[in-house]
Amino acid sequence: MVSTEYERRIAARFAGFDQDGNGYIDRADFSAAAKAVLTEFGTAARSEQGQALYAGAEAFWQGMAGIADRDGDQRITREEFVGGAVKRLRDNPERFAEIARPFLHAALAVADGDRDGAATVAETARALKALGAPEDVARAAATTLDADGDGKVGESEIVSAFARYFTVPE
Repeated sequence: MVSTEYERRIAARFAGFDQDGNGYIDRADFSAAAKAVLTEFGTAARSEQGQALYAGAEAFWQGMAGIADRDGDQRITREEFVGGAVKRLRDNPERFAEIARPFLHAALAVADGDRDGAATVAETARALKALGAPEDVARAAATTLDADGDGKVGESEIVSAFARYFTVPE
């Protein structure tokens, strides 16, 4: 796949991070994502899980800003996002996974109703929908994440799929 096609795909994924649709990604977008997940699952922001999710969102923001905020203005434009993904993450999706892991781990813990370390496919779909995925896409993605068909989605499945989706051409 030519680089321009890859860049087009990554640019289209920008909207997934731009929670408020203002044309750039900033700390508030990561906080909004955390709040949406907490709201969906009725978890208090001041709870241990809520605090972990907000801390994960902050860590994710800091990692993203370190990779993509080239001008240091605490905002990531679409161009910076594409440039960061293309230049720094394309050949190293594991790096992106490590940046995302604290947030994804905490979001999984919030979604995991029986606290067994994995969310059900339905819980995963709810979390994806809370993060902005259309319901049909969220259901399909959650089902696909359940690679072994046990009805559960664990952290390793989520982290690796997330990294591939945002960094590797499909």
